[in-house]
Amino acid sequence: MSESILRRNPRQEWILRNRLHPQHQALLHQQASSEPIEWIGPQGVKRKAPHRVGFIGPKGIRRIDRSGGQQGSASDASRQAATASMSKPLHCIENPKHRILVVPDMTGGRLTSQDKDLLGLAHQLAALQDATSVVALIWGEHKETQLAEAGVDELIQVDDPQCLGFSPDQSLAWLLAVEREYQPSYWLFPDSGLGGGDLGRRLAVELDVHAATGLWQIHPSGDGVQCVCRASASTQDLTRPLPRVVMALAECAEPISDTLHAVNQLTLAAEPVQPIVRIQDLGSVAVDPASVSLAEAEFILSGGNGVKDWDGFHETARVLGATEGASRVAVDDGFMPRDRQVGATGTWVTARVYFAVGISGAIQHLQGIQSCDKVICINTDPGCDMVKRSDLAVIGDASDILTALRRKVSDLKQEKRHVA
Repeated sequence: MSESILRRNPRQEWILRNRLHPQHQALLHQQASSEPIEWIGPQGVKRKAPHRVGFIGPKGIRRIDRSGGQQGSASDASRQAATASMSKPLHCIENPKHRILVVPDMTGGRLTSQDKDLLGLAHQLAALQDATSVVALIWGEHKETQLAEAGVDELIQVDDPQCLGFSPDQSLAWLLAVEREYQPSYWLFPDSGLGGGDLGRRLAVELDVHAATGLWQIHPSGDGVQCVCRASASTQDLTRPLPRVVMALAECAEPISDTLHAVNQLTLAAEPVQPIVRIQDLGSVAVDPASVSLAEAEFILSGGNGVKDWDGFHETARVLGATEGASRVAVDDGFMPRDRQVGATGTWVTARVYFAVGISGAIQHLQGIQSCDKVICINTDPGCDMVKRSDLAVIGDASDILTALRRKVSDLKQEKRHVA
């Protein structure tokens, strides 16, 4: 037989599938060091091994690994994500002939999933025109560090303090100034209540445009671009020509993931005409975190079977200002109500920070938190799946750690009051 023939080793494959086999870890690491992460296939397409230990997906998301081989820190994952981003091709429009303006909601100072879908929709429209740039207009300072990965070719940052709160008249004046200077082909807004949906409708009235609302799909055709919008209380689809002003729903398009973009800064040559302010923003109203639904919460403290002091758990949630959640075991045992269950069999959450206390990490629970930005956990088992999923893990008794955390947060709040 020719020496070039690659033969399978059924026993080795069986050991790799069996996590309890004593040789599983050794073979797993041997395979990880010998097999390439990516290679060029026979058709010239770059292939990647999605099941490799420590694999970072095309969007910089760390995959869940239950093999025990992925014990790298969150900083290691960040470095790998940065390396993956640097390998993407750069998309740059030097002298754009056309522009598409996207006004994201930027909830919490970062792009939401709907904002990223909107940028993906903008690039679908940009592909229909020559030399078209996608411009994002952002109000004030932001915390987003992945504008290039999200598809922003050019950026307009409005540093008007009046636009930071709810000031639609002042914000509309800035949009009209952008309209006069750049004459964008399309204006795209997320179809949200008091965010882009309200501002987009105001702009459509000023421009005398019959705006498209509830858009979720576009179809290029011979006589232009057709859009599909949800109508009749989202029970029917309405197809119409695409107007200049669009309010789009979530999942209206695939977000950008394969290219990097330049994020060139744009400035306005003229200040906007000062409008007559009819609405005065009196600031935000404090909301009890316990009244916030899990699907909308940005900071969740979730308890599981490892929590023994539930009074201390509730006190910690109050001190941190977090919304309470729970695993299925804690709910079945009667410690938390059913509407606070997190997971595939409960509520799928998209919190900025998810703090798991005494939760081992069943597959249904991990599915429910897969869209969370940062995961922190407290557990006594350093090998559990929740520790492997977490960006920061603390190994120890939950009651003692929560007590120390409450004391530390209370001291910091006291120092802040003295400084104020």
